[in-house]
Amino acid sequence: EVQLVESGGGLVQTGGSLRLSCAASGFAFDDYSIGWFRQTPGKEREGVSAIHNGDGATYYLDSVKGRSTISNDKAKNTVYLQMNNLKPQDTATYYCGAMWALTISTAGGPIKCGVGYWGEGTVVTASS
Repeated sequence: EVQLVESGGGLVQTGGSLRLSCAASGFAFDDYSIGWFRQTPGKEREGVSAIHNGDGATYYLDSVKGRSTISNDKAKNTVYLQMNNLKPQDTATYYCGAMWALTISTAGGPIKCGVGYWGEGTVVTASS
């Protein structure tokens, strides 16, 4: 059974940091890319960052570039998203998704249509 389990969300003040985790199981981790996406009520799910587990290539949405770092631990089949200098506009539910084929938007983040498996999400709130 394929599972993606997110954790690490929470409430932080503007300027604070969080590290999100996505623990994957049930598929060949190295053959997939893992992306982080976020969504607020009434808006489309937006691709924030992605990592290709095979070669380690990373991608970032322009608005989080320089404030976020995506990484993986292949021994644990886990992908992390370190988010620093959080802003109120970063407030959202964050989901991780596994993609066989990774497509990057012109804004720099992954495109959600390539996601085959989704996690349940973790909530990030950055308060001003």
